[in-house]
Amino acid sequence: MSGSYLFETEEHQRLREQIRRFAAAEIAPHAAEWEEAEEFPRELYARAAEVGLTGLGYPEEWGGAGGDLSHVTVAAEEMVLAGKSVGTAVGLGSHGIAIPPIVRLGTEEQKDRFVRPVLDGSCVASLAITEPGGGSDVASLRTRAVRDGDHFIVNGAKTFITSGCRADFVTTAVRTGGPQHGGISLLIIERGTPGFSVSRKLHKTGWWASDTAELSFEDCHVPVDNLVGDENAGFLAIMMNFVGERVGLAAQCVAIAELAHRESVAYAREREAFGRPLTGFQVTRHKLADMATRIAAARALTG
Repeated sequence: MSGSYLFETEEHQRLREQIRRFAAAEIAPHAAEWEEAEEFPRELYARAAEVGLTGLGYPEEWGGAGGDLSHVTVAAEEMVLAGKSVGTAVGLGSHGIAIPPIVRLGTEEQKDRFVRPVLDGSCVASLAITEPGGGSDVASLRTRAVRDGDHFIVNGAKTFITSGCRADFVTTAVRTGGPQHGGISLLIIERGTPGFSVSRKLHKTGWWASDTAELSFEDCHVPVDNLVGDENAGFLAIMMNFVGERVGLAAQCVAIAELAHRESVAYAREREAFGRPLTGFQVTRHKLADMATRIAAARALTG
């Protein structure tokens, strides 16, 4: 049983139990296999949608399950703890950074075309900001989108894109104006658009089951109707998006630490040295206690 956040109510506890049952049944039995394969079955999105997982934190009017960031935080932690596959949890949640700008700033038509299918598990969404030449310095991105009538012509590249290999559409940060913050926009670029391709699948040191891609755009014609929010106003939308993303990642990190602690305790109880389990040595118990203390502090900070 994991610790709990200070904000948790009975509703959050019921959500934990629901997500725990789903992850234990649908993910944990296949966790090692999917991590080694560096992907999980696409059908898992639909099964996650059936229990309301993909819709957590999104309005019911667009097919969401309601709730807020606190519910997403609890679910993110429990997915890791019960599923024991961080890569799968990350891959299933890639829409959590891809569609919030559309929900917040998109047109009704965009929400109907892109948000609803993601929340019902029939569509996979990805966010593309990081480029080969830079990441956190969003204001310096170079992928260029030039207006040409009722289309933007996009040229550039993105890297380290979660779910980039299988995404049906990618919410993409592009430069439509001048340098720095004021010239950035968000475009929805759909799979199959001529000029848009997955350059390669990246192999990582962790999160293996979450496919990660390099993307390429070569004279890629994207309809102006796929512009999210106002032109040249994308930087603020990206920064707003980062807030929720960072909290979710922090919750996953707390869960990873908790999972590591559980495995350490189990090993220390099982492994024997000099005629007794490792837990019989005070120095080992101190180390395990220090781990638990740090995890409790991290959870308090996150929540």
